[in-house]
Amino acid sequence: MGAQKQQGGAPGSGEEPGAAPQNAKKRRLRFGTRFAFFIDAAIARSAINLVLSKQWHGLEKLPKHEGFIVVPNHCTEIDPVVVGHMLYNQNIMPHFLAKESLFRTPVVGWALKSARQIPVERSGAGAGKSLIAAREVLDDGGAVVIYPEGTLTRDPDLWPMKGRTGAARLALKTGVKVIPVAHWGAQEVFPRYAKSFKIFPRKKVHVLVGDPVDLSAFAGRQGDKATLEAMTEVIMKDLTALLETLRGEKAPAERWDPAAHHQSTHGRFEERGSQGKKPQELKNDVGTTETGDPQ
Repeated sequence: MGAQKQQGGAPGSGEEPGAAPQNAKKRRLRFGTRFAFFIDAAIARSAINLVLSKQWHGLEKLPKHEGFIVVPNHCTEIDPVVVGHMLYNQNIMPHFLAKESLFRTPVVGWALKSARQIPVERSGAGAGKSLIAAREVLDDGGAVVIYPEGTLTRDPDLWPMKGRTGAARLALKTGVKVIPVAHWGAQEVFPRYAKSFKIFPRKKVHVLVGDPVDLSAFAGRQGDKATLEAMTEVIMKDLTALLETLRGEKAPAERWDPAAHHQSTHGRFEERGSQGKKPQELKNDVGTTETGDPQ
């Protein structure tokens, strides 16, 4: 698996180099949005480069000249910066689905709105608005980043847990490519639910871009619960396989299910009876059980 620092060429499609595919949608971002991305990226990249070196793999698999969905694993609060940095450096403006409450904060909210990030309401009548906004970004040829787990993984060893159906629903409605992106290493700088950064010694993060998830078996189906859950599991399998490659080990045969372990599906979790956990069950966790997920 060769490391890459620069964006590779487009996968072989039989077209002239540099030519946009027929019917491809050009990414159209207003000057104000691009300027906001520039400011946000300058701050985030400077910070992340201080504490992390990086190796990016499989960049040639990122689609060109078309909208697509990115589905990363989620094991630390700072991994949106890691994934966003990789995409931005390939001249791809990432549009994250972010918790709606963040958009109401004075500075962060302005930055998110200016960079055309997408607010998500956990429940209620506004829950579907995020998918409408995401579809508009895709129609404009942009990249929408959806964490299929919905929140930080509850798996004690930070493997991807049971997914939620938002990415599958959007993929079924739009037919765009779903690109899995696995990363590993950022959790050493800021462990899950940590209160401070672990800066020294300087850590390295690896990011691996995978082939588009094959969801052709679901084309033309209705978005019923069974279909969306089956699509989601296909997405999670591909994502987990990428992470196995980065970590050099196999994931557990059974995917972690928060409901089976009496854990909430969002926010910081507290497992009932967690005081009785064995030390090895927390080897990749800082072990806090506070409420409120800052992601």
